[in-house]
Amino acid sequence: MGETSTKPYLIRALHEWCTDNGYTPYITVQVDEHTMVPVAHVRDGQITLNVGTLATNRLVLGNEFIEFQARFSGVTENVYVPVGAVSAIYARETGAGMGFEVQPYEPPAAGAQGVADTAAAPEGSDADAAPGDDGGDDDEPKRPRLTIVK
Repeated sequence: MGETSTKPYLIRALHEWCTDNGYTPYITVQVDEHTMVPVAHVRDGQITLNVGTLATNRLVLGNEFIEFQARFSGVTENVYVPVGAVSAIYARETGAGMGFEVQPYEPPAAGAQGVADTAAAPEGSDADAAPGDDGGDDDEPKRPRLTIVK
């Protein structure tokens, strides 16, 4: 199974940081056919959403989707956003937060985590060259790497 993205974890962490500091967490979302948002509030192909605990009902900051209910112009709407479509999360009051690269939507495969796992399989061919270290395939140390989140 492939490695999961850090993006949903960073979104949850910054949401918690905003909440703990009394700030209002906002997310900016790139809207496409896979996002379920009130279209009247979409501007230039994106929407900014208040995901604070007071503004949302049944908020779920999942690994694949962010979903909640919120009121827009007095009407309760269901919001459903792929995590890949989130381009930023920040505190409304200060602007402090983090921007992300928007990833194209990939539907999860019927059984497992998705097609991305099989696409990454050729990369695993590194493992064939590594056993010369006698560290064992499962326990061999990985080189640390830092991925820049845009």
